[in-house]
Amino acid sequence: MVNSRPPAHLASAPVPAARQESDSTNPTAVTTGTTGTTLRQVMGQFATGITVITAGGELGHGMTANSFTSVSLEPPMVLCCVARTARMHQAILAAGGYGVSILGANQTGLARYFADKTRPAGPTQFDAVDWIPGRRTGAPLLMGALAWIECELEADYEGGDHSIFVGRVLDAHRGGGRDALMFFSGGFLQAGPPPAKSA
Repeated sequence: MVNSRPPAHLASAPVPAARQESDSTNPTAVTTGTTGTTLRQVMGQFATGITVITAGGELGHGMTANSFTSVSLEPPMVLCCVARTARMHQAILAAGGYGVSILGANQTGLARYFADKTRPAGPTQFDAVDWIPGRRTGAPLLMGALAWIECELEADYEGGDHSIFVGRVLDAHRGGGRDALMFFSGGFLQAGPPPAKSA
């Protein structure tokens, strides 16, 4: 029998109403199709970390994002995907790079803030949060995050209605936090490191 309870080191935020358990493992039993709505629902089952991507300069902007990943260790490279209609898109192009703050479990408020389209536009949006300018790019880096990355824009590629921004890492730092903020099935989760193995 499959244990449906989450591991002890995963503490769930309130479960969204849309999150329903299925008694079937048939891949056609819940949802099928190739529409944007279906793909969003399907990809919502892929648990990810949460970041805030930022760019400095006159078009300074921040955006909550989970479409972020490492690309290469040698040379160190990462990427993020941004809708071409988003303000973040032009901000990254204008700045020639971007910063990444990897959010901790207690930073749900920051994730919601930088996903809120009613927040102020431009650099003034950072007046409401604690941040420091990245020493290599000047991009705002959010205080209290688990880790930070600064990168210069190496390349950008068209990917449907998004652009894929590949960044060459200029600087990377890990903070002292242990618990991560994650996104799954339309809601936030808090995840800590797995329990230490007994000797």
